[in-house]
Amino acid sequence: MSALKALIKRDTKLFFKDKGMFFTSLITPLILLVLYGTFLGNVYEQTFRNALEAAGALAPDKLIGGCVGGELVSSLLAVCCVTVAFCSNMLMVQDKVSGARRDLTISPVKHSTLALGYYLSTLGVTLIICYAAMAVCLVYIGGVGWYLTAVDVLMIALDIFLLVMFGTALSSIINHFLSSQGQISAVGTVISAGYGFLCGAYMPISQFSEGLQKVISFLPGTYGTSLLRNHALRGVFEEMGHQHFPAEVVEAIKDSVDCNLYFFGHQVAIGTMYLVLGGAVIMLVAAYVLLNLLRGSKQK
Repeated sequence: MSALKALIKRDTKLFFKDKGMFFTSLITPLILLVLYGTFLGNVYEQTFRNALEAAGALAPDKLIGGCVGGELVSSLLAVCCVTVAFCSNMLMVQDKVSGARRDLTISPVKHSTLALGYYLSTLGVTLIICYAAMAVCLVYIGGVGWYLTAVDVLMIALDIFLLVMFGTALSSIINHFLSSQGQISAVGTVISAGYGFLCGAYMPISQFSEGLQKVISFLPGTYGTSLLRNHALRGVFEEMGHQHFPAEVVEAIKDSVDCNLYFFGHQVAIGTMYLVLGGAVIMLVAAYVLLNLLRGSKQK
């Protein structure tokens, strides 16, 4: 246990000591928030207004702001929980490049302990950054339209925790096979560019073709995004009910922003989304452990 604590402390210190890596991870969510608010905010706002006006319902600016803010924030957090995990987990590969990992394996440290140290350190660092991003996002929502309750905020925090565990496990498995700086850059670029589309953060899944929707419905990240959407927008939809918006209009908006997800035509319940995401975390962590056990046995 003392060796594990030492490894976690060592990995965490090295991450924060690398100013470039730390500030890149920290600034990325802020940059995304500015970009989302600047380029997507008006698009989302006009979409909501057109949908409501077509149904003969008029919404106050604050309610529209709450809709836009909830969708933007959920998109941002869904992406950051995974992309920041990949950035935070680069130390695993950098240790291979620098030879530090070879030095660590020479010492009486088990491969499983070394692997767990990387995972827990990455998990802790990513949670710090993502919760800091969450705080900034809550300030943003407070400025455009606040309809969240304390329970909603706690559920968003839980969703972030699960998504960070998922992102950390996924990055640990992929980084396990990387061994150069160029590979780190290539994987980081692909994940940053592609993950937002695959999880429905950049564009709602409802806008994709039917075939692509079915494929994406198998990806765990999709359900993590939907969980964040549901908890970030729950208060907004409740307020729409209080203002006597037609139920079919509210459901149509939920469908359009992926609060309602469908698996081959069947709506997926919130509890099932948690089971899918939690099950994916368990499977990925188990695969990561197995990879390191096999690596350790080969080197012996």
